[in-house]
Amino acid sequence: MQTHIVPVGFDYDRLIAPLVRDQIDVDRVILLEGAVGSEANVEYSRNLSRKLETDFQNLLGATTERFVLADVYDYDEAFEQAYDLITAELDRDNEVWVNVAAMPRTVSFAFANAAHSLMVERQEDREKIHTYYTAPEKYLETELAEELRKGSALLEAVLGEEVDDGRIERRLESARDLLAEFDERGTTIGAKEIDGDHIVELPVASFSNVKPFEELILYKLGEDGEFDSVSELAESLARELNEEYTDSFRSKVIYNVDRLGPGGKGYVEREKHGKSYRTRLSRIGELWVRAHSGRQPEDFEK
Repeated sequence: MQTHIVPVGFDYDRLIAPLVRDQIDVDRVILLEGAVGSEANVEYSRNLSRKLETDFQNLLGATTERFVLADVYDYDEAFEQAYDLITAELDRDNEVWVNVAAMPRTVSFAFANAAHSLMVERQEDREKIHTYYTAPEKYLETELAEELRKGSALLEAVLGEEVDDGRIERRLESARDLLAEFDERGTTIGAKEIDGDHIVELPVASFSNVKPFEELILYKLGEDGEFDSVSELAESLARELNEEYTDSFRSKVIYNVDRLGPGGKGYVEREKHGKSYRTRLSRIGELWVRAHSGRQPEDFEK
């Protein structure tokens, strides 16, 4: 079962549109409402939450629950609630997706860090926990500001009695349309497509240091891409290091690839193909190599 944990702020589209557009399975949704801010802010967020609850059920067939975060600026409380919510879903054997696109940064960071902490603590569930972000297609704040500027200019003209009725009607119609869009969809519109998808999953780095020989393997995978087997990777490494390709060297490579794999540090993905395993960098492995791209092979210790 797929559970999505969705903190609700002042956005509508990017909390549900990417899931609809990318046809992502959503069985259960946990909506989190903030209870801090002006009365108008709180009520606006609650209205969006009610609309999301209805649309998640109607558009995706998902069951929904709504929870209240008493203080969206209390990082510790948000982290604890996130930890408990994610843990409860994992204990039900559910896959968990945490949306960090909305809500104040304290909540987004708290939920992302709680998810990452559980990935480390529960290695067997690492592949069941995801954090993701969706970029909006358009921000309404700039249009609201522009509308206010035009309205201000109109009021100045009215004061100077240099305005016609048609201009007033156009400004009034434009302001009403923009406010209606704001009330319906929040501060942003749409979900922007990035590299063919509408959600950007945030990879998690290992909390263990990468050893020198492991660095060499990552660098090699980043340079050459996927290998059809670990033996092929070991042969290529031996040639590059001017070492004899022996059973001992091959075993050393296999051992280190295992440490870098899904059950270890998560920098390498392995896909069974016949009797062999195709070996390539995971997303976080690619980021590691990219971050170290200025280093040369001779910089790595054997």
